[in-house]
Amino acid sequence: MNLIAELQWRGMIQDIMPGTEEQLAKEMTTGYIGFDPTADSLHIGSLVPILLLVHLQKAGHKPIALVGGATGMVGDPSGKSEERNLLDETTLNHNLEGIKSQLKKFLDFTPSLPNAAVMVNNYDWFREMSFLHFIRDVGKHITVNYMSAKDSVKKRLEGDNGMSFTEFTYQLIQGYDFYWLYANMNAKLQMGGSDQWGNITTGTELIRRKAGGEAFAFTCPLVKKADGTKFGKSEKGNVWLDPVKTTPYEFYQFWLKSTDADAETWIKTFTFLPHDEIGSLIEQHRQAPEQRLLQKALAKEITSFVHGAEQYEQIISTSKGFYGGDPIAFINTSDDSILAGSGVPASTFSGALPVDVVTFLAECGSAFFSSKGDARKMVQQGGVSINETKVTDPKMMIDDTYLLKGKYILIRKGKNFHLVTRP
Repeated sequence: MNLIAELQWRGMIQDIMPGTEEQLAKEMTTGYIGFDPTADSLHIGSLVPILLLVHLQKAGHKPIALVGGATGMVGDPSGKSEERNLLDETTLNHNLEGIKSQLKKFLDFTPSLPNAAVMVNNYDWFREMSFLHFIRDVGKHITVNYMSAKDSVKKRLEGDNGMSFTEFTYQLIQGYDFYWLYANMNAKLQMGGSDQWGNITTGTELIRRKAGGEAFAFTCPLVKKADGTKFGKSEKGNVWLDPVKTTPYEFYQFWLKSTDADAETWIKTFTFLPHDEIGSLIEQHRQAPEQRLLQKALAKEITSFVHGAEQYEQIISTSKGFYGGDPIAFINTSDDSILAGSGVPASTFSGALPVDVVTFLAECGSAFFSSKGDARKMVQQGGVSINETKVTDPKMMIDDTYLLKGKYILIRKGKNFHLVTRP
């Protein structure tokens, strides 16, 4: 399998260092990607790097997932207009554990495999290193001129906010990661997003100057929507891989709602479907776009990859129940366990009943309504239904008669549902 050709076909390579393709063809190669622990979950912006590691392992090479316990304390300036807040050690460790548990779902860490995946934390080799040691054994190999010429640095230095020395040293720290993995784990390849190209090449340069070795690299494009807007956002914010932060149902819906243009691109990047099957899907979709075959295939593949095939089947069952028939009948005839696992956004309302509908909507925990004023406005505009009956009177009272099965109330705003449980 020609890994580079496969990734290029899928639109997953932007910059590549000369000799990389030949290195991968020559021998089993150890390659790594770093993950930034700014939160306790990765989001779908991290999916392309994850998929790169999966493709690398499928092609017979050895993947290393590096979680940046040390670099997370510094902050990467790449693509940033100002310095971010630094994390305290407790928060950082919590985030690291969350990311580690997610990465273990996607890569094969079976020790008996010759190309078993490995997870490392760069804090393990930085914790004992003194500042004097670092500037003597690392800093002397890379000139300030070289570091300042990087786009990520140049833009910040020319901007109004400037750049702290802490952030300026980031590329050296990431470069030393590559050197350490090269010297200790025979890592010869680093991958990452296109905004990391400057940091990555600093690593290859450090390996050349400090160890007299040769290392390789390639980057993937930063995913954007066809209209140029930011990828990875829903109405609520980031689309997370953690099912608590973004339910599997919401995750599935994000992909299902993608535009035709985005779906044609994303079906290659975010799935492992073979070329001929993707080509056939695209052709069928162009002939009957109203059937949304591409979006359905994309949502199925990526939801099954992240949350599992069983969860995908549950989502389809839920979708049919809520959108393909009578949602009230679905609630009344479904076990509580099915409704709890449906993934439809849900919350509890423990306030006293009866209560006016505006107060109920504002306090039920739904992301649909940010305040009583917002809820009142939506009701007056006819945009809200309770148990599939449109609400038009802001003074309408919600009482026990609205409880389905004695515990549920269904809110609909447009095409979106929210299930409220009465404890």
